[in-house]
Amino acid sequence: ETKFDPGYEPDWAVISTVKQERRQEHPPVREKGTVLNCQWGSFSLPLSELYSLRRARFSLGRNFLVLTTRGGDPLPPLHFQRGGARELLKAMQRPVNMPSDWSSLQRFIQDPYATTFGGFSKVTNFFRGALPHTHQESPLSNRSPQDAHCPHPADEEPGFELITCVKLGPRPQVKRGKPLDNWDQFLDPEGRVIDPQKVKELVFRGGIVPSLRREVWKFLLGFYPWNSTTKEREDILRVKTDEYFRMKVQWKSVSEEQEMRNSLFRGYRSLIERDVNRTDRHNSFFSGNENPGLALLHDVLMTYCMYNFDLGYVQGMSDLLSPLLFVTQNEVESFWCLTGFMDLVHQNFEESQEAMKQQLLQLSVLLRALDPELCDYLDSQDSGSLCFCFRWLLIWFKREFSFEDILSLWEVLWTRLPCENFHLLMASSILESQKEELIGSNHDFNSILKHINELTMKLDLQSILCGAEAIYLQLTHCKELPLKVQEVLGLRVPCSSSDESPNSEPKETDTLLTQSEARGASSCQPFNGQTPQRTPPTYP
Repeated sequence: ETKFDPGYEPDWAVISTVKQERRQEHPPVREKGTVLNCQWGSFSLPLSELYSLRRARFSLGRNFLVLTTRGGDPLPPLHFQRGGARELLKAMQRPVNMPSDWSSLQRFIQDPYATTFGGFSKVTNFFRGALPHTHQESPLSNRSPQDAHCPHPADEEPGFELITCVKLGPRPQVKRGKPLDNWDQFLDPEGRVIDPQKVKELVFRGGIVPSLRREVWKFLLGFYPWNSTTKEREDILRVKTDEYFRMKVQWKSVSEEQEMRNSLFRGYRSLIERDVNRTDRHNSFFSGNENPGLALLHDVLMTYCMYNFDLGYVQGMSDLLSPLLFVTQNEVESFWCLTGFMDLVHQNFEESQEAMKQQLLQLSVLLRALDPELCDYLDSQDSGSLCFCFRWLLIWFKREFSFEDILSLWEVLWTRLPCENFHLLMASSILESQKEELIGSNHDFNSILKHINELTMKLDLQSILCGAEAIYLQLTHCKELPLKVQEVLGLRVPCSSSDESPNSEPKETDTLLTQSEARGASSCQPFNGQTPQRTPPTYP
């Protein structure tokens, strides 16, 4: 508002790691109610793009505001050194033109998701309390939360959500179970797994004893289909072994002259050789200069480049392979387990980093629902993007826990229980456990990053797993859980995601199994005229 006077010379600081240009000689172009000025810089935001505006809690000992756009990106926090936050909020409320007819007002109270009040319609919670209470009770004000998910009429504006503070219920106590220690009880006489879901639940609850990991991991990572027989798995292993060595011969046969003319291949080899020499060297399987484990690590990664040349090799993939190679003790099996693992996380390594940005945003959504105070503090220290969690999500906490703990953790995550984003719940659990240390020590951005990095090898895995599961149960029991949180937990499918998940594509081992079943059916069983229930998948 042009006449707004906070009562002092504005000197609130825009805190950001991005250097902002100072243009004192040219004041910023002023659009109606969109420009915020201070002596350190300025930025503009159309009010139609404003999703939320948060004021810090007094317990933090600071007074600042954080504006968030509809895209979910927080703007640099505004620190008020001499007060004025309340005055700014009041000034932003005053330009709102209230409707002249109460039918429109009742329509707004009934459904703030779809009613537009000019440019400020997205921030309904700031002036809802100022409306006359005599008009808030209306027979029209009975739209249920389920109705809010229904399509909006053509003349209404969708795409935003009422900002409310959701009160979560108590967090339940969770205990870990015993590891899976009897594999044979889940196999029928022909070797098929009788109850895959039960197996996954046991693994999620307590992991797997070391002696069974080599066998069970191949099912969890898709190398063997759950409904395959012992004979069919022998056929699959033979076919996949031949395929692996054909790909290995391809890069082995590249001459020096050919490699000199192929900079991409040369770059992959250079990266792999460098990373192999520094991957888990403390582990006896990879220690020493002439250790055969290092050669296997190198060869499997080079062969993966031939398997997926578009992605090739990206730093961090050696961290994913080393536990697989350690457990399987087999070059071929570790390779195909790696391809199954990469099916789950390959988007983490894509150059655009869009998947990583999305996961950090989803982690922010979870953390804000769980602990708004911690989020406000991180925002005030320019750490609201949670970029210090990047390594956690990229390689699934590989460098945060001990090697043995990682074996237990990954087999839990591979079950995809209770949701595909359980690793984000783990990250939330870790951040919550560090809240007192972060806020009490008044860290800045660099100190926060340093503190997070120093957590390596100091976290208790079982406590973090219990905390993550407890968070999931607490959130899912909330009856008014925000839609964004529901989407992260897999309780609601985003409206825009019409494409099928890449994980739903059939695997080549399924195709091999289907072919084996077809051969067996044609040679051993008479045709009964019935259509088979399982349609053979096509390998893309």
